Amino acid sequence: MANIKKGDLVQVITGRTQARGGSRGKQGRVIEVFAEKNRVIVEGVNFVTKHSRVGQTQRGTKTGGIETFEAPIHVSNVALVDPDSKKPTRVGFREEVVEKDGVKRTVRIRYAKKSGKDL
Repeated sequence: MANIKKGDLVQVITGRTQARGGSRGKQGRVIEVFAEKNRVIVEGVNFVTKHSRVGQTQRGTKTGGIETFEAPIHVSNVALVDPDSKKPTRVGFREEVVEKDGVKRTVRIRYAKKSGKDL
């Protein structure tokens, strides 16, 4: 089961500091998850610049130029943000019995663990 899912609020915990032009400490929502590559795209983090060749379409409009967009970042470099304390935290799983339409099922529920500093 994945620790980080699409739509989660995460914080970058490694890399260059913001004072040095990096993204460490920034928080953002997960836009996309690439589970097979263990990478996520976080909104507003890890911007890259792509230069594409100038061309023309059939209608004659110009294409190309300089484009900036978010690049994937490894999942180990981000941490889920605890909704209560707004600090990065570890993720745990617990099993709960859920009853739906008269059928009981055991499902794993994701939750933010509390660290010793937060208690």
